[in-house]
Amino acid sequence: MLKKSKHQAVGYWLVVNGSDVWLKDDQLPFGRADDVGQGFSLPTESAIEIGRYEGHPVYWLNDSDVEASLSMVSLRELLHLADDLFLLVSKAVQYGHMTQTMRFCGQCGGRNSLNHNQLAMQCQQCRTLHYPRIFPCIIVAVRKESQILLAQHPRHKGNMYTVIAGFLEVGETLEQCVAREVKEETGIDVQNIRYFGSQPWAFPSSMMMGFLADYKEGDIKPDYTELSDAKWFNIDALPEVAPEGTIARALIQSTVDSISSEQ
Repeated sequence: MLKKSKHQAVGYWLVVNGSDVWLKDDQLPFGRADDVGQGFSLPTESAIEIGRYEGHPVYWLNDSDVEASLSMVSLRELLHLADDLFLLVSKAVQYGHMTQTMRFCGQCGGRNSLNHNQLAMQCQQCRTLHYPRIFPCIIVAVRKESQILLAQHPRHKGNMYTVIAGFLEVGETLEQCVAREVKEETGIDVQNIRYFGSQPWAFPSSMMMGFLADYKEGDIKPDYTELSDAKWFNIDALPEVAPEGTIARALIQSTVDSISSEQ
């Protein structure tokens, strides 16, 4: 259940705009609503408690509710945070996205507002509840003997390579999605698909479900509408890869560790 904030409460303040988050002195703001700002007070009447971290409440606010110009950074810059705190920041970003993109009811066209007792927007006319949209995605590390399959995407900066990922389609199992995405993007077939772990990825509201898989057959033929490059890499000659804190990096590291343990 969402909780309204209390003016005197000391806690973390997650002010969001899209996938950007307010930082104060390069840190997540911590303190009371009336002293955490620099010459302004946060609007406690709009703040919602979305969890607790190290015994303190964590509050979410939209940037549009704050009467001040704030220094925002991308959620990607906060991957170094402790996992529990990063997940709470991600939650705030996804709630913010929900309030900005679900302003009107898909049933009757009425105006929606946040229902504080549900994790949802509610139509003020027909009373329909609209819950946050979560987009399921797979992400997979593929191994071929002592090598790992890595790909480069046009949207990535620099020379970074990472593992294959893609969105789940209607009527498709996660395992089918893994096999399809790898085949479509690289031209190879995989086998022995197995679950690894998951990570909420608030860009804007995805759930990344990680898998490991083994090479079965085929030659790499990158889909250049999706990728800039794809190739097999020896673990002692890896390129720049996805940053620490991402499930992509965890999948790469797990594959590297598995290969190393067998050599």
